[in-house]
Amino acid sequence: MKLSSPIKISYKNLMAAKFRSFLTVLGIIIGVASVIIVMAIGESAQQLIIDQVQGIGVNLIGVLPGAASDKGPPASVFGIVTTTLKIDDMNAILEKRNVPNAVAASGYVSGSAVAKYESNSPTTSYQGVSASFPNIEKVELGAGRFFTSAEDSGLARVAVLGAARAEDLFGNQDPIGKVFTLKDTNFTVIGVFDKRGSSGFSNTDELVYIPLQTAQKLMLGIDYLNFMRIEIDSSDNVDRATADVKLTLRERHRIADPSDDDFSVRSTAQALSTITNVTNILKYFLTGIAAISLLVGGIGIMNIMLISVQQRIREVGLRKAVGARRRHIIVQFLIESIFITLIGGIIGIILGIMIAFLAAVIINSLGYDWKFMITASSILVATSVSIIIGVIFGLYPARKAARISPMEALRYE
Repeated sequence: MKLSSPIKISYKNLMAAKFRSFLTVLGIIIGVASVIIVMAIGESAQQLIIDQVQGIGVNLIGVLPGAASDKGPPASVFGIVTTTLKIDDMNAILEKRNVPNAVAASGYVSGSAVAKYESNSPTTSYQGVSASFPNIEKVELGAGRFFTSAEDSGLARVAVLGAARAEDLFGNQDPIGKVFTLKDTNFTVIGVFDKRGSSGFSNTDELVYIPLQTAQKLMLGIDYLNFMRIEIDSSDNVDRATADVKLTLRERHRIADPSDDDFSVRSTAQALSTITNVTNILKYFLTGIAAISLLVGGIGIMNIMLISVQQRIREVGLRKAVGARRRHIIVQFLIESIFITLIGGIIGIILGIMIAFLAAVIINSLGYDWKFMITASSILVATSVSIIIGVIFGLYPARKAARISPMEALRYE
């Protein structure tokens, strides 16, 4: 039996019941498109985060409060507040006798409040940072200056604005020297950053930056840090500096056993590894959820094929009567099932790519550096799974059709 013969028969049978065939194919289309979309968006989101971490620099060390395993995220990622990391810890790390390779550091705290200037009053996120923040983050000022260490320790009420926040508050006016209120506290604008774009899943251009201790004592009423970043003189010395930072913090926090650490220290390389692991888990988990729709589509195919077997009993009996063997009948129904899933898979891949591309365009329009990523593996997985589903869910109806007795089939009405 030529391969073209069952394919022609499959096409003829599908065209004979176009609406039923369409509904069957639709389940596979939705399932395959969902897998493509989830995998594409997952890859793009992962790359966005990795690019942002790499953009910060390869010679940075991050310190977060709360313990964590070497491969897992710190407790603070899950919203657990740990208050053990202090400014004095950061100052101790900057002492050459403790961490000789540390050249600069910045502490970070954050909050949210209404910023008011005349009739403009947007709710904004603000960050309290150290005077070395611009060097740590490698950012440039478009106008004015950044605050000094003296202004930080003196609880100065000065602010540096992201480009978008300056426009929201002051429109076309020159913001330098203007006074606005943040949580009912007056702040004088001394600088505006150049446009930086989105970082991770937040737009840094919409932030307000104020001195670290001003944020702690006047705005938040806390004495601890959310995290700190430390710049190391060379990427070659990051591992040594990481060990020195851990030793310094253990001495200050009186920790004898490393398993009792109340902090987490990560280099950029370690952060990338952790982020990649976490995002991979999320990506594959979401892909698995999307693949459930393929399972539903497969069940739909099996139901349709069982109905087709029932409607074509006389056809099967006649083919057996003229010499068709059991394997010919099985192959015929399997090819029909695979044909349905393959058509649905191809359409689903095209639809998934189109939607993923549209999502990339929309996200980029929101200011994120979002890359449109469709991997060959996602297309291969979607195509392979659709064919496998066609085989698995078409096998039972095919075997049932092959067991039909020619004599009983020819008597069937």
